[in-house]
Amino acid sequence: MRRGSSESELAARWEAEAVAAAKAAAKAEAEATAETVAEQVRVDAGAAGEPERKAGEEQPKAPAPAPAQPSAAEEGDTQVLQQPPPTLPPSKPKPVQGLCPHGKPRGKGRSCKRSSGHGSGENGSQRPVTVDSSKARTSLDALKISIRQLKWKEFPFGRRLPCDIYWHGVSFHDNDIFSGQVNKFPGMTEMVRKITLSRAVRTMQNLFPEEYNFYPRSWILPDEFQLFVAQVRMVKDDDPSWKPTFIVKPDGGCQGDGIYLIKDPSDIRLAGTLQSRPAVVQEYICKPLLIDKLKFDIRLYVLLKSLDPLEIYIAKDGLSRFCTEPYQEPTSKNLHHIFMHLTNYSLNIHSGNFVHSDSASTGSKRTFSSILCRLSSKGVDIKKVWSDIISLVIKTVIALTPELKVFYQSDIPTGRPGPTCFQILGFDILLMKNLKPILLEVNANPSMRIEHEHELSPGVFENVPSLVDEEVKVAVIRDTLRLMDPLKKKRENQSQQLEKPFAGKEDALDGELTSAPDCNTNPEAHLPSICLKQVFPKYAKQFNYLRLVDRMANLFIRFLGIKGTMKLGPTGFRTFIRNCKLSSSSLSMAAVDILYIDITRRWNSMTLDQRDSGMCLQAFVEAFFVLAQRKFKMLPLHEQVASLIDLCEYHLSLLDEKRLVCGRGVPSGGRPLHRATPQEPSPSAQPAGDNPPPRTSCPNKLSLPRHTLS
Repeated sequence: MRRGSSESELAARWEAEAVAAAKAAAKAEAEATAETVAEQVRVDAGAAGEPERKAGEEQPKAPAPAPAQPSAAEEGDTQVLQQPPPTLPPSKPKPVQGLCPHGKPRGKGRSCKRSSGHGSGENGSQRPVTVDSSKARTSLDALKISIRQLKWKEFPFGRRLPCDIYWHGVSFHDNDIFSGQVNKFPGMTEMVRKITLSRAVRTMQNLFPEEYNFYPRSWILPDEFQLFVAQVRMVKDDDPSWKPTFIVKPDGGCQGDGIYLIKDPSDIRLAGTLQSRPAVVQEYICKPLLIDKLKFDIRLYVLLKSLDPLEIYIAKDGLSRFCTEPYQEPTSKNLHHIFMHLTNYSLNIHSGNFVHSDSASTGSKRTFSSILCRLSSKGVDIKKVWSDIISLVIKTVIALTPELKVFYQSDIPTGRPGPTCFQILGFDILLMKNLKPILLEVNANPSMRIEHEHELSPGVFENVPSLVDEEVKVAVIRDTLRLMDPLKKKRENQSQQLEKPFAGKEDALDGELTSAPDCNTNPEAHLPSICLKQVFPKYAKQFNYLRLVDRMANLFIRFLGIKGTMKLGPTGFRTFIRNCKLSSSSLSMAAVDILYIDITRRWNSMTLDQRDSGMCLQAFVEAFFVLAQRKFKMLPLHEQVASLIDLCEYHLSLLDEKRLVCGRGVPSGGRPLHRATPQEPSPSAQPAGDNPPPRTSCPNKLSLPRHTLS
């Protein structure tokens, strides 16, 4: 009996010792962890200029481990251990607040440089932005420099995984993209062709003739050749002293190809144009501003950052391209002198008088800022010049955006995966002698080359860097990428989280280490200020009243019915008439059908794209004008159209409200509601009844409409 009791006492004593040893081991491990962190702080603080701990100062000592101690995981286990357990690797110290996860002091608003993988790791580290440049083409050199300056990651041969940004050289369809951002809008190339641009601006000239007088009077050939001849003859009959000059531009031409001047519609070359390819003929600007007796134009770079909501930026500097022969007003003897009349760089570079210069203020290509500086020295009001140019750019983009929206919903329908889009446009502008800016054309793919060709011998050229091009174009591409940076908001959020004040000792510790070097630097600290200036929505209040066609496009898209289509069928047009309550005793549905057939047939005969049958947006706008003129007879056209838009939006808002109340939630027209524009009246803001409140007449064309964009 005694022997058995002694064995049980011994077992109990061993068990108690094992438990005590386990507790001691856990305590020792915690103290060792604290010592490791404290030592790291002392080392880093010393590297940052902090005084080290004095020699001989007492250091906390870790107690010696007890024999046969259990592992920490076995603490409290009642099993008796007969032999010492295997040693465990030391556990990683947990980071304290105010320190990097690696034990280093964290500067305020900074994150640690160390990163893992592609994504943002547990430590808040940030991966670089990725750019697919495999389709960049002529803009590749400037793009590479921009990516290097931003310290982003380039994939020149593409990438199996998705990239953040895709940089295309020609069009939206260079690649099949389902995510990220791409530097082209679908339909932009088609929209800025000379015929399409002229039609879009003409629509706005019909609504606001004085606001859009910056674009020369234009005729589309061959469709409007007879109209061109008749109008020229009529003006000459009224004013025999009028001796106009006209410039003919092929619709699909670029770099000055196929452009020529004529004095009379009977010019034999014009007859040849009618048989070869469509073109635009415009009044030629005979009195341009001259510098050094040379005609010049301005290439300005405009960033369309977003279509809905509309967001426009203009580069603060551009290029001025000079002719290479002193200018004289056009006569029958000098009409063929292209180096005198045409400012295209691709033409004048072949002139023997072309001057390559690395100076921004001399040569045949200079910076626009150098021209402004020279004008300023002569007393010209530069702010007024810039204001007029900004106004021209905003009004032109407003004319283009309605049809761009139709292209966009066709290529990237609502609910389907697709990228977001942005695009750099090249605006070619001519300053008249009175400093009024005139729009020559818009380029969807402006040249971003930063070198020029130097002729070594006849027919033998080499590429030579152009400092003027590089100064302007690299800044435009780099700062476009900065504005489109998809990770910028994430970095800002991380910085805000890191700037939150710490509590207690950790706050004090962070305060002591403010002089320590940051673990990460501001990625844009080494870059100059952004060269792109936002002009819309910054100046939206001054221009929102012009966006009538944009609101018509929203109605058009709503009733398209089938996702991906760009033309409105007869059923969709009838649904539009019914839902907006436009039919009446004076406008029967039979008359509506006739209107649809007549206008659609005429527009389809003028357009080259016959992929879809139906009413295109331009035809819908024309039909809308007819309906507005019939319903509101005593008002100017722009007020007629605005009143009809208000009426349509009002009835559709009532219909949508009724459907939502009924629990259906599907708007009329068979497709989900297009994103509502800020001009649309709120259902709650409208009085009950079938008619909206009367529209206030606005005799002043600069007065703002009732509904303005934010």
